Amino acid sequence: MLEVKNISKSYQNKIILDKISFQLTQNKILSILGKSGSGKTTLLKVLAGLETPDQGQVLVDNQIMNKVPAHQRKIVYLYQESLLFPHLNVFDNVAFGLRLQKHRGKSQKEAIQQKTEGLLEALGLANEAHKMPYEISGGQKQRVSFGRALIIKPRLLLLDEPFGNLDPDTRQQMQQLLKSMIAQYQITGLFVTHDIKEALLMGNQVALMQQGCLHTFSSMEEFIANKQTGAQAEMEFWKNLQG
Repeated sequence: MLEVKNISKSYQNKIILDKISFQLTQNKILSILGKSGSGKTTLLKVLAGLETPDQGQVLVDNQIMNKVPAHQRKIVYLYQESLLFPHLNVFDNVAFGLRLQKHRGKSQKEAIQQKTEGLLEALGLANEAHKMPYEISGGQKQRVSFGRALIIKPRLLLLDEPFGNLDPDTRQQMQQLLKSMIAQYQITGLFVTHDIKEALLMGNQVALMQQGCLHTFSSMEEFIANKQTGAQAEMEFWKNLQG
């Protein structure tokens, strides 16, 4: 579904992405683990059309996307910050993308109403529909952000450390919620994180980003066994702490 071929990007003679290539099949999530400054966010921005690669191609469903404007790609990029519209309530924030498609007529309005209400229910936000963003918690804001993304059925969902600003308990709740939503809505996407456990939890496939280079792994076992990921060391740490 997604194919990235030899993508490179530099800023002021500094290589940020170095000939990155990988494939992602439909309804799969690729977790990308990497430290700050490794190139993870730049890769997502290239895929979303927010940055232009110096070389290489991005293909979605065999269509070359390099010259397709960001707003026409049907690729949604979610940041740590929820970036909700402060003047719209929860319901209108989620429904925004459907209304932007300029559907007309009573039947279309009813369809938007039903789709939005159904998604709010699935997100556990039915009782918050008429609240403004400043009236809800950080975890609820992130749920609204997911809802706004999912309702337009994006071809690809790009998640840039979406739980980085949340407390541990809320972060765990959001991880489980997103996993269930991924399965329910058959989402294809990339999940970027610097947390090893989160990378293993959220992805069907895992990759490691280091200094602009992306190393994909054929299995979770291969990822854990590779010393550069730090997964084995972390597992040993927790094992020794418990024992």
